[in-house]
Amino acid sequence: MKLGDSLKKLREHKKLTQQQMAELIHTHRTGYSKMENNQQDVPVDCLMIIAKNFGMTVDDVIYYADKTDILNEVSVEDKAILEQLHLINELEEEEKNILLKLIETFVSKKRFKDYLQKNIATL
Repeated sequence: MKLGDSLKKLREHKKLTQQQMAELIHTHRTGYSKMENNQQDVPVDCLMIIAKNFGMTVDDVIYYADKTDILNEVSVEDKAILEQLHLINELEEEEKNILLKLIETFVSKKRFKDYLQKNIATL
């Protein structure tokens, strides 16, 4: 998707008007409208202002449409896992590292077990 699509989806998600977004980045509404419609480039400083005001990274703003499209395709089961990932993200850095090491250990154990079963079967 294009940057304008991301700006539009983000604005709609935040329930803002084009006028409010234009005021946020200190531009005229018609200029902002052109940015949303991919008729005008979005200045980097405007991206930085948007990101800062919404507690996002510039990357998050640029790829917002792509990320929301992916999230809309998530199944009910995946949403439970996604919620758990959000909770993990709230942990302290040391706790996150411990949890990630545990996950890595379990995944390695499963891969090793699968490898052994596959190779024992060929003997």
